[in-house]
Amino acid sequence: MSKVVGISMLAFLACGQVQIFMSESIQAQTNQDRKTEAERLLQQGIQQYQISQFQAALQSWQQALTIYREIKDRFGEGAALGNLGIAYDSLGRYDEAIKFYLQSLVIKRETKDRRGEGNALGNLGIAYNALGKYDKAINFHLQRLAIAREIKDRRGEGQSLGNLGNAYASLSKYDKAIEFYLQDLAIAQEIKDRRGEGQSLGNLGSAYRSIGKYDKAIDYHLQALAILREVKDRQGEGQSLGNLGSIYRNLGKYYKAINYLEQVLAVAREIKDRRGEGQSLGNLGNAYYSLGKYDKAIEFYLQYLSVAREIKDRRGEGISLGNLGIAYSSLGKYDKAIEFYLQDLAIAREIKDRRGEGQTIGSLGNAYRNLGKYDKAINFHLQSLEIAREIKDRQGEGQSLGNLGSAYRNLGKYDKAIDYQLQSLRILREVKDLSGEGTTLSNLGGILSKVNQPELAILFYKQSVNVREAIRKDIRKLDKDIQQSYLGTISSSYKLLADLLIKQDRIMEALQVLDFLKVQELEDYLKNIKGSDRSAQGVKILEPEKAISNKLLAVSFDNSKELNNELANQIQQLPQAEINKVPDYLKQIPHGTVLLYPLILGDRLEIILFSPNTLPISRTVKISQKELETLVTDFRSGLLDSGSEDVKEPAAKLYNILIKNVEAELTKAKTTTILYAPDGQLRYIPLAALYDGKHWLAEKYRINNLIAYSLFDFSPNLKIQPNILAGAFGGKANEKKFGQIGLPATLREVQAITNSFDNSVTLIEDQFSRQAIEAKFKNHNILHLATHAEFNIGVPDNSFIIFGNGDKIRLNEITDWQIPNIDLIVLSACQTGVGKLGDGVEILGFGYQVQKAGAKNAIASLWKVDDAGTQALMEAFYSELKKGDITSIEALHRAQVALIKSPKYNHPN
Repeated sequence: MSKVVGISMLAFLACGQVQIFMSESIQAQTNQDRKTEAERLLQQGIQQYQISQFQAALQSWQQALTIYREIKDRFGEGAALGNLGIAYDSLGRYDEAIKFYLQSLVIKRETKDRRGEGNALGNLGIAYNALGKYDKAINFHLQRLAIAREIKDRRGEGQSLGNLGNAYASLSKYDKAIEFYLQDLAIAQEIKDRRGEGQSLGNLGSAYRSIGKYDKAIDYHLQALAILREVKDRQGEGQSLGNLGSIYRNLGKYYKAINYLEQVLAVAREIKDRRGEGQSLGNLGNAYYSLGKYDKAIEFYLQYLSVAREIKDRRGEGISLGNLGIAYSSLGKYDKAIEFYLQDLAIAREIKDRRGEGQTIGSLGNAYRNLGKYDKAINFHLQSLEIAREIKDRQGEGQSLGNLGSAYRNLGKYDKAIDYQLQSLRILREVKDLSGEGTTLSNLGGILSKVNQPELAILFYKQSVNVREAIRKDIRKLDKDIQQSYLGTISSSYKLLADLLIKQDRIMEALQVLDFLKVQELEDYLKNIKGSDRSAQGVKILEPEKAISNKLLAVSFDNSKELNNELANQIQQLPQAEINKVPDYLKQIPHGTVLLYPLILGDRLEIILFSPNTLPISRTVKISQKELETLVTDFRSGLLDSGSEDVKEPAAKLYNILIKNVEAELTKAKTTTILYAPDGQLRYIPLAALYDGKHWLAEKYRINNLIAYSLFDFSPNLKIQPNILAGAFGGKANEKKFGQIGLPATLREVQAITNSFDNSVTLIEDQFSRQAIEAKFKNHNILHLATHAEFNIGVPDNSFIIFGNGDKIRLNEITDWQIPNIDLIVLSACQTGVGKLGDGVEILGFGYQVQKAGAKNAIASLWKVDDAGTQALMEAFYSELKKGDITSIEALHRAQVALIKSPKYNHPN
């Protein structure tokens, strides 16, 4: 399970604003000195509150209260009490706020101040909502609504409806929340309350964001932003900008999110809203955290912490401390994380935030488990469990049980581990926490694999994968705050399942899992990867597995062997054709086309080959992961040296590893095209450059790198009439331009395109800007970028394409391009990082981002190719394409073969 406290993206719900009380005696304009002083203090407190000086406001209102009580002014006393409640509310001290609201309520009822009574009830509802006591909050809001309707206070009625919407949103009852927000909106429009209308629209946007309807959410927030700017409500404007930032963060468009959040910060600073400033800093930290820029996130969290401490916002202080703990945990600095968690815990206890206390204790448990201090971890998780049960937080209870199971698994106490994980599973299913359910199922698969119960382990793993794939179509449900489980990343559980299936000779299932693995790796890397109808079907559950599924919650360490043997016997009786049944969508693969899926495991390499109308096969190559990585490195070194023959030796070794074992099957299938889905570091080498001793593989087959077949369109590639938009980086040889070496041959490269195709447009050097390219997308079907592009390990932000004027587009921004009419993108001068190799997911990510943006195909080099050699290949490629009646894949194949046979360019570089 291993959940931590979620990064706290602060809500910008507008209707939940407390109602400041004005004393009735202000209007009386009394001349009595004491009353005058009390009124002055009351007004002073309001002014201090409005610029986030909550502690100062509290002191002013406390002094006013003392005077009102001295002179027995019940109206003034009620107002001061209500405002003191608001001050404590703003400081996150909700229990104290409630005490004052209740005292104010008594006086408002005594003095028959129905409007004031309604305001006190509404403020009580807001405070209980903040404490997570939503039913109680709803009760108070309903009472306020009744009073507002009785006294025909339409504005108050609208506010009550909005606050009821907030309470139902907190309960995840978004349909009901939307009903209330729409009623609130109708009233605001009726009474021409433009500010209230803007707030209602903002709340509707937040509700639609919560149900994953991001387009609708953005539309509502943009409407809210326009109105709040019109009425010059700067604070409301900041809230709308913040909400837009939050949506773009949900969509994985972090730079767009950052742009909005920076605007929020500017507004907050302009209007001296220190609390809003702190929240904006915290949210900027969250955006950078999502980008994997933990050091930058920490900078913003520390700034938020400083502001929260300055204005004595204890809740904000706790949030920033908790987020600092999460950031340091992500950096593997668990001791430092623990320091921050302990400070966060102290605040949660001080403000009596039991839910926050339990979550922080759970985070401490995870940190100690990561440090190998399992007994200490268990102690914290038991405390977290106790709190979750006390406050009836069923989801938190399930998470705590799962964390206990993981800690006991680390201690080798598998009986307790299984028991706790199963308790967790029951609860998480009950509360419909699909993401948590998937993680728990995976953890159970790992434990059962450890105790050598492979069939049961496979079933738990398969259920985990299927839960994950089912929710992938609904990206809002993907839980970004699950800490890496003891398995490593979520994707590693897919690998472990594939490994178990291969060992059981269940190859079709293994192939499906490997395909989903590619999608999950992208999810780990880019975030918010949407699946397809194919991936949503999941891995097939065999009939014997279905039959035993209702017994899974009764599995224990003692009976697992018996259940595993029962399942194994039933599966062995199935025909191979049933076990390896091919999904319908894979039957669409054209004849002559095969799928080739390698899987790198610690002690071996598995090769899975699938061709139409046959069962998939698996071949095992005994080579360690370290040996394979050395071979990949040697091969790349040879490829980079175009004057060396050394490349042929590693190229031949890799041919023997990846191709020779399936050579007979390739021949039998009359293979012309290989759809290749490389794993790990194999992504850094081109399959086309392998060597069989006489020929390069490109001479024998068309090679098309595949992201995942579940995301692939198997319909035939269209033969296109080129309509090209080309850009050239340019510059002078051996001179730096925007930190990159000049590429003078790119100018000749795009000139050759212009000369060959009448309907081409070229942009060179300074004219080749991101804005210029984006303005011309819709008129072309081929985008040719003769420029530097780098795919580097680490976060997506490290990989980019650079334009001739120095502009950049980062990998995670490519989906901002909407290019459904682009059939082909060519990056003719790109390279992967020249430093240490990673797992190649950045290359996989580029292919996915281009596809998601709408392009059909992409051609890119994996290493820095000779400038003149690139020009020659591109000229040959476009020469073939110009002949017409040919696909881009076939044109590239012919161009490669032509250059291989040329004495000038017969090196695979």
